[in-house]
Amino acid sequence: MSDLKLVSRQHSNHNTVIRLGDELIGAKELCLIAGPCAVESETQLNEIAKGLSELGVKFMRGGAYKPRTSPYAFQGLKKEGLKMLKNASDTYGLKIVTEVLDTTLIEEVYPYADILQVGSRNAKNYQFLKELGKVDKPILLKRGMSSTINEWLLAAEYILLGGNENVILCERGIRTFDTSVRNTMDIASIPLVKELSHLPVIADPSQGTGKRSLVTPLSLAAIAAGADGLMIEVHNEPEEALSDGFQSMYLNTMGDMVKALRAQAEHSGRTLNLKKEPQIV
Repeated sequence: MSDLKLVSRQHSNHNTVIRLGDELIGAKELCLIAGPCAVESETQLNEIAKGLSELGVKFMRGGAYKPRTSPYAFQGLKKEGLKMLKNASDTYGLKIVTEVLDTTLIEEVYPYADILQVGSRNAKNYQFLKELGKVDKPILLKRGMSSTINEWLLAAEYILLGGNENVILCERGIRTFDTSVRNTMDIASIPLVKELSHLPVIADPSQGTGKRSLVTPLSLAAIAAGADGLMIEVHNEPEEALSDGFQSMYLNTMGDMVKALRAQAEHSGRTLNLKKEPQIV
């Protein structure tokens, strides 16, 4: 891993902490990012945003542009979806995480996002990563579906080399020979990457497993392994979701999950970053 320079512990032995207003990612408090895989309608998004806000969640994810394997699958609401995310953000005080697909969309997505997400398909799109190095907002970089640890960190190196030091690494499972789960969640990568790099690391067990029943246990495992946060897919009606409903948590059961995450965080000597008075019943 001799090519690792700016992302390495040799470059900086101090953990990078990313600041978004009053919020910190990579500090003692764990970041919880939750929301639908795709923005589908104003009604859907507002219901989810309201529910998450009442639970104390501060960061909402939602895809306006959706890269899909099939050209016939739902591709997202695009600019209208971005506007819906902004409205939900303004109404419920949530910071927005959304994916940008290529260099031509950076300028369009930029005003609507607090954090720009790079999906697994773009983890080796090096020209795109170079352009993101010029952006003055945090980049959430997902691990490529077949990327080694070294390749993942080198992808981050491209962004840092361009001048953007605010990179959040996201373990989202890798493709292996096993077909019993959508991806194989590499829990070992979390402490290993934190050993190799000063950048914050979060986990996405929704994509990492593709099974709703596995999201909570893998979330708890990720916190125990040292993750700085989680990205969870949540939907008000998963059976009707236009994208990845089978791995999305039910909005009306998220209270129980947040309780479990909060307890695990405290057991690990950290806290879950929630609004001061979350309405968890």
